[in-house]
Amino acid sequence: MAKKSKCPLEGRWRITWMDQWDQNFVDEEVEGNFEFDPNNSGSFHFGYVQGDIDYRNGIRDTKPCVEFTWDGNNEMDAAHGRGWASLDGDEITGMIFFHQGDESEFKAKKAKRK
Repeated sequence: MAKKSKCPLEGRWRITWMDQWDQNFVDEEVEGNFEFDPNNSGSFHFGYVQGDIDYRNGIRDTKPCVEFTWDGNNEMDAAHGRGWASLDGDEITGMIFFHQGDESEFKAKKAKRK
């Protein structure tokens, strides 16, 4: 089996802006974040929404990106959807979609290691 190449978006990203929700909501339970782990998996958490990610590497407008599906919860109700994130300099920009529901653009910066 061929070895997978490392994802350029791998790591934890701190959400700095979402067009549908203010930063106070984004950081309500924890600092809003996306995390892309090796082996095409990851997670996210903002507001009362959290989910597990299944992603694939790609290219969007000549920039490295991931396209993902997610499964999780929104205020304790089951939720799922899809999204994408593209590397743009030192941040990622993207969209997250809730199946038959909300959608939001977002921006995030690489989280500092503790």
